[in-house]
Amino acid sequence: MRMQVLDGSPSTEDLDGLEAALELVAAGADELDRDPAFPAAAFRVLASAGVLGATLPGPDGRRIPFGDELRLVRQVSHADGSVGRILDGHFNAVERLAVACPGTLAREERAAVAAGELLLGVWGADPAPGEGEPARLRERHGALELHGVKTFCSGAGGVQRALVVARDEAGERRLAYVDLLSGVTIDRSWYRGEGLRASESHRVVFEGAPVPAVLGGPGEASREPWFSRDAIRTSATWAGIADSVLDAGLSFLGERGALSEIAALAAGRMRVALGTIDLWILHAAQQAEAGLPLAGTAIEARWAIAAAARELAAEAAAACGSRPLATGGALSRGRRDLDLFLLQHRLEPLLARHGAAAVGEGEAR
Repeated sequence: MRMQVLDGSPSTEDLDGLEAALELVAAGADELDRDPAFPAAAFRVLASAGVLGATLPGPDGRRIPFGDELRLVRQVSHADGSVGRILDGHFNAVERLAVACPGTLAREERAAVAAGELLLGVWGADPAPGEGEPARLRERHGALELHGVKTFCSGAGGVQRALVVARDEAGERRLAYVDLLSGVTIDRSWYRGEGLRASESHRVVFEGAPVPAVLGGPGEASREPWFSRDAIRTSATWAGIADSVLDAGLSFLGERGALSEIAALAAGRMRVALGTIDLWILHAAQQAEAGLPLAGTAIEARWAIAAAARELAAEAAAACGSRPLATGGALSRGRRDLDLFLLQHRLEPLLARHGAAAVGEGEAR
């Protein structure tokens, strides 16, 4: 069911059945971690709750506040980080459809998203040497096709469309809207990571996949403020996984009985790290909703959230010891998910450039 609009203001609070859907997603997380597969059941219940279309613009063009969107991504990631990872990409793609897709196609695709019938992805990672040729757009019989390879394609085999960063014939980076129902081969042997096991982040080979549209102009994928909104949305996924680690860690400590002083101190540090995450998510949402520049905020927020998430996971492991990591469950899964996910985002070069710009601005003053 689509989200309803009350008093003219869309809100995720009006999603029917969200709490029950989150409980079902969380209930299936351990099984999916043991036997990875696309989380089809999770997305069926999320679609039934109206989540897939929740961030679409309403008839008046208004969307839910960015803070609500981040909260929704975080809640789903708390339930299952792999499902949150795929939903993060879906919301990134939905936003780009809303701001850059040609009108007729956009109306058709938005209607399918609103009905919970269409799940989208955003695939940007190029193959490493030896993994195939990077994706390129080609024209054939007056229609555009995609050829080549992308990696870390989250949701592969489950999403029906993807926004794919690919080179055009002039060598420019373009954002192609690709129909994944033909001309696509999924290499499931490529992804063997211990984290985000059900995110289905495979290597994908395109062999003439249809491209109904190319969004925007050259460099569209990096256009602001959408690129920074994408980045902040991803950090909300990290936050949700960190939430799951905190809950699992505190639960284990509570069940174990009397706390040592060291374990109690670790639990306190975990709470402080969570507070850091909360404040940065709130700050980023406020900046976005105020229409302020986001590039610097996105870099700072991601760095702070990533650092706090790593600290929280390390403190949880130190406090709980090896047993919950050896026997599996939410703590083990969350730590593995965070470790892999955070390593996919090399933040050091971004922060170094951000710092250099700040020094330059200081010298100019």
